[in-house]
Amino acid sequence: MRLQFTLGMMLCLFCGGCMKPQSPPEIVVRINDRVVAAEEFEDGFMQSAYALRADKIEARKDYLDNLINQKLIVQYAVANGFDRQKDFLRSVERFWEQSLMTVALGFKTKEINGTMRVNDSGIRDMYEQMVRDGVTSKSYEEMYPQIKWQAERQQESQRLNDWMDKRRKDSKIEINFEYFKKSK
Repeated sequence: MRLQFTLGMMLCLFCGGCMKPQSPPEIVVRINDRVVAAEEFEDGFMQSAYALRADKIEARKDYLDNLINQKLIVQYAVANGFDRQKDFLRSVERFWEQSLMTVALGFKTKEINGTMRVNDSGIRDMYEQMVRDGVTSKSYEEMYPQIKWQAERQQESQRLNDWMDKRRKDSKIEINFEYFKKSK
């Protein structure tokens, strides 16, 4: 038992001694108790319109000034309990759900697009129908990219609808229809 303890301690010391110590992040600005590290600053700057400006030094100063104002407003809001108000929490929940849906649908769309195939005979059929309907007088070669794009969007939409139908079918959904009978 004592040998196992000693070996365990030696292993911890050995592993701990081999690890490179983490240096603390470089702080760009401290606003009261809120620290903004270099990585957060750079990420925010690069995602902002300030990054598009030609004068990078002035743009970074302006971004920093705006960032400080934002953090001060957030601190004011938290100090006054705005972050715990029902309306605020509902808006955060809606934003979270919308953002999550955007990410999920983006993922699913990429997944679908990776397996999607529109064959030329289908494009040819669509073109011929357009000519019969008098929708176009352009040649097949001129219309091909547009028709292909349209066919891909239709196929993508159909596959997303099929996926959603399957999600609904595989889920337990209970609707209180009496609620909708009440006049509002």
